[in-house]
Amino acid sequence: AIPAYIIAYTYTGMLDVAGPLQSALREAFEWRYGDYWFPEIRSLGGAIAMLSLVFYPYVYLLARAAFAEQSGSVMEAARSLGCSQRSAFVRVALPLARPAIVVGLSIALMETLADYGTVQYFGISTFTTGIYRTWNGLGSSIGAAQLSALLLGFVFVLVSLEAWSRQQSQFFNTGARNRPSTPGTLRGLSLCLAYAVCGLPVLLGFVVPFMQLLVWASITYDTILTRDFAGYLFNSVTLAAITAIAALGLALFIAYGKRVFPSQLTRASSRLVGLGYALPGTVVAIGVLVPFAWFDNRLSEFMVATFDYNTGLLLSGTVFILVFAYLVRFLPIALNTVDAGLAKIRPSMDETGRSMGFSPAALLRRVHIPIMRGSLATALLLVFVDVLKELPATLLLRPFNFNTLAIRTYELANEERLADAAGPALAIVLASLIPVILLSRTLRQAGEAPSSLPQGSSISDESK
Repeated sequence: AIPAYIIAYTYTGMLDVAGPLQSALREAFEWRYGDYWFPEIRSLGGAIAMLSLVFYPYVYLLARAAFAEQSGSVMEAARSLGCSQRSAFVRVALPLARPAIVVGLSIALMETLADYGTVQYFGISTFTTGIYRTWNGLGSSIGAAQLSALLLGFVFVLVSLEAWSRQQSQFFNTGARNRPSTPGTLRGLSLCLAYAVCGLPVLLGFVVPFMQLLVWASITYDTILTRDFAGYLFNSVTLAAITAIAALGLALFIAYGKRVFPSQLTRASSRLVGLGYALPGTVVAIGVLVPFAWFDNRLSEFMVATFDYNTGLLLSGTVFILVFAYLVRFLPIALNTVDAGLAKIRPSMDETGRSMGFSPAALLRRVHIPIMRGSLATALLLVFVDVLKELPATLLLRPFNFNTLAIRTYELANEERLADAAGPALAIVLASLIPVILLSRTLRQAGEAPSSLPQGSSISDESK
């Protein structure tokens, strides 16, 4: 629920030299700086810890779904053949869940490659920071494009690995769940360890940083209730709403077109669109900005030569390019959610509608959309929240003097005004809680992970 860059800002404020923890240690033991050893939060290890706290749910959710789908009779058969409980898990249950675990790991790896806010704040050189520094600092579009192409190669390797894992799953799938496994009973030390292992990621990944943000926001509340903050909120909500509505419309068009006119072309188009979420925000930004800037420059030259009128950056200097980049990045979320909703509608309903004289458009409007209201609302909400959190693409493509909640959080954190950054950061976190609540409800009702995860991609980060 909390983007990686906000987790990084929060823990830096708590664990840094001037933070409350080290200050309390120095005061309690009368130490001075340098008299004691304390792990450096702004380091490679610190970045690994922050990203792990944010991205572990991708592996957890898919592994949980894979284990939940396994029939209890499989484990009983292994036990009847002489396997201990631990041996049955290692030799039977774990191999059956292996494809889902690999998919979760590949998604987490793609998200790590795409991260910008965390590694930039910690001063770690990665592809994403290099792309931004080459483009924005050195002014080299060619160098930035070359780095983007290299990063894209890594992403395609991970996407291919995930696709292979999905194909392998058809050999490991145990079929319909005949009977759920009987849960064991833990007591004493085992019960305490289980609670600690399950509770620690939630405590460190959400509760602690969220409480720290609340403390900072209570101190700097006067900076939140200002006209500037209202402007950042308006810009963020407007961008997110426009992108979410456009993504929903396009997703509905593509998914329904694939259903009504099934062909190699429609299926290939759907798969191509689905790759967008696997692309890091910096790569999407460079890939969108270069052709749009070229078009703007050629159009401006033509207009000046023909009509003596300079059109300026008509596309690449406006909000249009931001919305376009968001659509490239987040359309797969809406598409997979709408696809999942359409898949639940029996084809016989289409045949019945056509026999009654309904055109495909009328069938969509009068039959499918009313049935899919929940899926459509979920797709709209997921895209809205992901756009709200997006940092690197917004940082590269935003028009001059145009700020969002994510950008303002980034700027204040880089000025070391972490308490002031709590207001916009808390607004992003509170908005991000909504899909988490919906996801938890889905897991409780269905007993499995939702099918709206984009293939070859993820649920939402930073947006980085």
